[in-house]
Amino acid sequence: MEYILVVDDNENMQFILSNILQEKGYEVECVGNGLDALKKVKNRIPDLVLLDIRLPGKNGMEVLKLLKEINEDIIVIMITAYGDVKSAVKTIKDGAYDYITKPFDNEELIHTVKRALKTYKLNKEVKILREKLHEQSELHKVMGNSPEIKKIIKQVELVAPTNISVIIQGKSGTGKEVIANMIHRKSKRADNPFIAVDCGAIPETLVESELLGYEKGAFTGADTHKKGEFELADSGTLFLDEISNLPLAAQAKLLRVIQERKLRRIGGNKTIDVDIRIIVATNLNLLDMVREGSFREDLFHRLSEFKITLPLLQERKNDLPILAAEFLREANEELNKDIKGFTTEALRRLLEYDWPGNIRELKHTIRRAVLLCETELILPEFLKFETNTNPADNLNNFEESMQKINAGDSTLSEIISELNNDTEKKIITQVLEDVKYNKSKAAKILGIDRNTLYAKIKNLDID
Repeated sequence: MEYILVVDDNENMQFILSNILQEKGYEVECVGNGLDALKKVKNRIPDLVLLDIRLPGKNGMEVLKLLKEINEDIIVIMITAYGDVKSAVKTIKDGAYDYITKPFDNEELIHTVKRALKTYKLNKEVKILREKLHEQSELHKVMGNSPEIKKIIKQVELVAPTNISVIIQGKSGTGKEVIANMIHRKSKRADNPFIAVDCGAIPETLVESELLGYEKGAFTGADTHKKGEFELADSGTLFLDEISNLPLAAQAKLLRVIQERKLRRIGGNKTIDVDIRIIVATNLNLLDMVREGSFREDLFHRLSEFKITLPLLQERKNDLPILAAEFLREANEELNKDIKGFTTEALRRLLEYDWPGNIRELKHTIRRAVLLCETELILPEFLKFETNTNPADNLNNFEESMQKINAGDSTLSEIISELNNDTEKKIITQVLEDVKYNKSKAAKILGIDRNTLYAKIKNLDID
């Protein structure tokens, strides 16, 4: 049912207009001055406003301008006496849709109202379509346009309007947070917070206070109360990145909040209601972790209402030119450059490389190339890849370093200056595999603290 706001200081006219319009099935509300009309519109945008030119206080022409400031798409029909026709015509230049003169013919009034409402509906549909096209265009710039990505977009559009929890699975750098953000922006919660939490970056001892918050005096150093990530995301979306890093104790707390939609800050007695949608991301198979006992089965089933799996960049190479062009544009803007594109040989090099770091590695590679480039086009020599070292040297360095670490003769921190990124990554990955991804044990073997290990896992794109 369309909602029409009538603004006229004459109560008889309000009565006449509301009766005529209500008989045709419209919802009608009447006010007698411009200030009341503005208050109504701020609370609820009507489908149509019937606005008298002559009003106490601010006249109709002034009110029209203020209505357009609140919402430029609002449809307004002016009501005028015969002697004010010139003023009514002028209001059309200021954004009024049309005008009707008193006394008016009822059929003429309804005809004008129907035309105006049809225009409003069409304008609204066009605006929504433009926003969707813009959003699709922006997503294609950062994700691509391959059949694989089109399938992902369809899944996003299917799940976004619901409150279903989503697991986004994909290797490091495949764009998991981009997809989580897109789900939020297409949801009914889009105007509310999107809070992203990197579970791998929070020390185990601080996980509970980060997620739940704490009251003043809850522990040493708690000089004031602090809202946790759950509270900050209230009425919006909480995105838990790399949830596989969440300790079992914290997993239990997470499950309780999801099920009860309530939490209690550390040191607090008050129960706080929260309304959040949960989206999580992982580069590991959570079901395998459930079987190993490192991830709670009940939490897994609560989260896995819908699953989206992101492909590797090497599995959709036809997206690469689109992504490279967008990252080139971004780097030009950031670094104040004007690089026009890539030579054929440079583009061939991009297509031939395997991209173990996926989209993130491509973005960093293009950014570095733009920084180095002093020509109009990016040349092959400006493209520096992470694995540009001799594979044989990498293998020798890796085997020698692993022998030292396993024998206890050296720690990672002692030999790190001798290693390239690729070898360091292999060492950390191997140690993690040996201890079945127990990060505390891995950090001890490597001779580094847990926070340093988390930072290296992230910086080296270790899955």
